[in-house]
Amino acid sequence: MTVKPRVKLDNDDDPVETMLKKAGCLDLHYKVQECINTTKDWRQCQTEVNDFKVCITRHKQEEMAKAGR
Repeated sequence: MTVKPRVKLDNDDDPVETMLKKAGCLDLHYKVQECINTTKDWRQCQTEVNDFKVCITRHKQEEMAKAGR
């Protein structure tokens, strides 16, 4: 089963999805959700979780570097 983005209604912005999209990590977030939904066991999704973690960490470092300028 593929996890698809939810259908947005007018003025129905999910702040988490907005942040993840801005960070460039939204697709990885969906991959984690899909894996957990498929396997029913987050422990079997460590590759997806780690890829997502790396993406978020990289984004945080980039934001900190921008703020330090």
